[in-house]
Amino acid sequence: MKKPDVSIIAVDYNGLELTCALIESIRRNVSLDYEIIVVDNASKENDARTISSRFPEVKTLRLESNLGFAGGNNLGLQLAEGRYVFFLNNDTEFEDDSLKYLVERLDSDPTIGVVCPKIRFFFGERLIQFAGYTPLSPITLRNSLVGYNCKDDGSFDKACDSPYAHGAAMMVRREVIDTVGPMYEKFFLYYEELDWSVRIRKAGWRIVYEPRCCVFHKESATTGQDSPLKTHYITRNRLLFAYRNLKGIELFLSLVYQSVLVAPVKALAFLLKGKGKLAEATLKGVVAFILMDKI
Repeated sequence: MKKPDVSIIAVDYNGLELTCALIESIRRNVSLDYEIIVVDNASKENDARTISSRFPEVKTLRLESNLGFAGGNNLGLQLAEGRYVFFLNNDTEFEDDSLKYLVERLDSDPTIGVVCPKIRFFFGERLIQFAGYTPLSPITLRNSLVGYNCKDDGSFDKACDSPYAHGAAMMVRREVIDTVGPMYEKFFLYYEELDWSVRIRKAGWRIVYEPRCCVFHKESATTGQDSPLKTHYITRNRLLFAYRNLKGIELFLSLVYQSVLVAPVKALAFLLKGKGKLAEATLKGVVAFILMDKI
């Protein structure tokens, strides 16, 4: 039996209608040979069972505990049979048949390990969210999304290399996964794709932005724009990313900068705005990094 060109993996956590809308958009628009795999990350209502009932062709995997973004996607890999694996947020949708251009880009050049589409916001003026990344600065670990909040007027329609993939939509060559391994699961949420991108580039592959394919993103529909959960993991995982990817004086300065300067100032700013839960989440993120087993 012929294997599909692409295995599309989406992780669902209490996002049944978002996930179903994504599946419907794929069924309406995508013409290439694909399979869809949905990993239910211990949703309260057993979303996997409902999805299997509505879409019998979709492979589902129900987890009894929430393993996070990396853990859920990594388990989805066990069911994937495609030549390429497309990790796709469940709060995204397609509006055309442009997924084929990601496959075309990977087929065209064996040095490309990962390809990402243009990502636009689903709501409002539908501005661009992602058209590539700038590099992270070595101490502050700050960078920018190319094209962020810009109109899609053709200014970001040239394919180019990006230092990092975007976790909301990234198609990965299976050989890459076999060589460098899956995403590091201790991140749980946020920064895992940046860490993975560093490992992939160190192994010699390129990461490419392909603007002919576009995905629309209902950003932070699951975690919330300014939630304590998001604040906690971004704080903790920025430190974890530094620990895993920096060395020597750069590592020391980055850890001091993030934990002694940035986190307390950010927590104070939240307190002054009356956002005590966010202040607490920021400080707990630092403590969680210090106490966690980082191996």
